[in-house]
Amino acid sequence: MLKDYDRIPGMTKKTLWEDYVTEVQASGGIPYQYSQFCELFAREAAVNNAAMHKQHKAGERIEVDWAGTKVPIIDPDTGEVTYGYMFVAVLPYSQYAYAEILPDMKLENWIGAHVNMYEFFRGVTPILFCDNLKTGILSHPEMGDWVENPSYREMADYYDTAILAAPVRTPKAKASVEGTVGKLTSKIIARLYQKKPGSFTEAGRLCREYLIQFNAAKFEKREGSRLEEYMTIEKPLLHSLPREPYEYGIWKYATVQLNYHIAIDRMYYSVPYRYIHQKVRVRISKYKIDIYLGEARIASHTRLYGHPGQYSTNPDHMPANHKQALEWNGDRFRRWAKSIGPSTFEVIDKLLKSYKAEEQGYNACMSILKFADKYTPERLEKTCAKALSVITVPRYKDIKLIIEHYQEEPSAEAISSETHAIIRGNDYYGGKH
Repeated sequence: MLKDYDRIPGMTKKTLWEDYVTEVQASGGIPYQYSQFCELFAREAAVNNAAMHKQHKAGERIEVDWAGTKVPIIDPDTGEVTYGYMFVAVLPYSQYAYAEILPDMKLENWIGAHVNMYEFFRGVTPILFCDNLKTGILSHPEMGDWVENPSYREMADYYDTAILAAPVRTPKAKASVEGTVGKLTSKIIARLYQKKPGSFTEAGRLCREYLIQFNAAKFEKREGSRLEEYMTIEKPLLHSLPREPYEYGIWKYATVQLNYHIAIDRMYYSVPYRYIHQKVRVRISKYKIDIYLGEARIASHTRLYGHPGQYSTNPDHMPANHKQALEWNGDRFRRWAKSIGPSTFEVIDKLLKSYKAEEQGYNACMSILKFADKYTPERLEKTCAKALSVITVPRYKDIKLIIEHYQEEPSAEAISSETHAIIRGNDYYGGKH
């Protein structure tokens, strides 16, 4: 009976009792009532030390905590001492453990350690059992429900696991992890004191080395090791990991601007244009920006880094007229200009190259090339030739002035004097002749 209770995930005393009732009634006997059954079950567990050791069901939960003893990190050059903190997790059935050295016990490292823990265990349990740290549980009244840290709950939801908090002032509730903390303190932290690591990288490498040795060591009072019990019994019962590890993030509010973008750390990310002026929630992680309206995610972007002012724009977020503008590029403008003539091509090519980013010249190129429709392609080509004869890089305003004052077949001398007069204007000469 105890064997089934210990090893079958989700097994309860009520289910065991129901199986017991069916079996007894089938043989013509009279079964115990449920309360009597539970009393006998407890007595059996009390006199069976092996069963008491196995009271945790395999694959049911992970227990997590911080070790109370800090790890000194001594800079080899300056002798300066900083301290690391050891995160510890254990699968109570097999006692298979995970440990990691971190520079502090803040929320981001607390959650990051859980992500690394799940990768190390190569699976997830239905229950995550933690102490009453603020990084896990914000409050835990003696009566009533505890309040989980929202970021911790978000991580647990991602791994589809339920958070259970240890009852206040009840040390036996987390005896497995506390016992493992004590053993790892002697096996890992004591050795780190002797080795005197000079960096967190070195401390982490040594911690992993000692952890592997700890899990592989044979039990003192029974056969096997933590690693063997984990591999043969517990690991097959763990739930599968998500395809990607959880990524820690913080939340902020932002308002969608008129250009249908939000600003995060001086970078800009688009949302569907219909949400202009709406207040949205933004989840900011190391690599992603996720934007929510209520509970619905309305946009997701790869996070931008580097010089401020960059834009991440999804074309699907644009109004139709903005999408059309996006379809244009420098090569397309050059092909269009080339179809009109070599002088038009030269004007467009020089204009695009004159900007730090070609996109800055798209509006001007479009306006110049549309003169071919307003007038004729031939007139635009001759206008561009005239402009190039007196201006190194003609701009839209130069082409506009010349094409509006265009005269058929003027003399070369007239072209030069007229163009200079039109383009330069009286202001160029100080308003005097």
